[in-house]
Amino acid sequence: MRILVVGAGATGGYFGARLALAGRDVTFLVRPGRARVLRERGLRIVEAEGETSVEPTLVEAGGIAGTYDLVLLSVKATTLVGAIEDFAPAVGPETLILPVLNGMAHLDVLAKRFGEGAVLGGTARIVTTLNDVGDIVRIGGPHLLNYGARTSPPPAKLAEVERVLTDVGFDAVLLDDIVGDMWTKWAFITAIGAVTCLLRGSVGEVVAVPGGAAFAEAVVGETAAIVAAAGHPVPEQQLGFIKATVTTPGSPLTSSLYRDLVSGRSTEVEQLFGDLVAVAKQVGVDAPLLGLTTAALRVHQARVEG
Repeated sequence: MRILVVGAGATGGYFGARLALAGRDVTFLVRPGRARVLRERGLRIVEAEGETSVEPTLVEAGGIAGTYDLVLLSVKATTLVGAIEDFAPAVGPETLILPVLNGMAHLDVLAKRFGEGAVLGGTARIVTTLNDVGDIVRIGGPHLLNYGARTSPPPAKLAEVERVLTDVGFDAVLLDDIVGDMWTKWAFITAIGAVTCLLRGSVGEVVAVPGGAAFAEAVVGETAAIVAAAGHPVPEQQLGFIKATVTTPGSPLTSSLYRDLVSGRSTEVEQLFGDLVAVAKQVGVDAPLLGLTTAALRVHQARVEG
């Protein structure tokens, strides 16, 4: 099975490197700047267990030859449209696309271009970042990729996807309800994003101030109410995990959204918050805290883009 990984950043680069190290046929579609780094240093993963590297097979936009069986799409939602044009030549009649993006809107965009049956659902639960030299640093915790079909019956090639994603150095789980898992992930990342971005601190810093824990719990309640009203309630175990995550005293945890915010980088405000606030309006759920977070992040985004 030929696999094209679109984006070799902290998430796609990690999963793609593990697939390559497991002997899978992997090619990375990257931009020129990232290609230079990877050709000079290789694709390196740094984690508690040590450092691992692979010499990746690379292709740049305009250089794709032939179609692929699986496209693992891991880019920021803000770059989706451009990424689609870059990898479109790799998509044939039987290609499956596994997007690992935040939010839900990307599913409609991809399905409109490539067909409903070609687009799987996917979520990643992993904490990684790129260091100053472009290596992927995994900051402990799980390295989990959930995926599954969004259509019934599922694509015939899904069984082959399961085979190539087994025993590859990270956990990959084929779920029956991947769409529900995506809504749960959306609730989680908006909750931790709102808590850390609106109060400008780590979870531990937020919880340490009077009212901080109550604020965090209110944010979780708001996000959970929205997704439940939309027909995808967060399972009780997962809801408990989210609440614990954003209320743990002393926790150094932040969110990737917070790290983008304090670094002055562009954020996925519309895909994460704007879209969820719009859902809240559609299903009749009040979302004052998420609305406030959205407004604050839009001000930041206007400065970045201006």
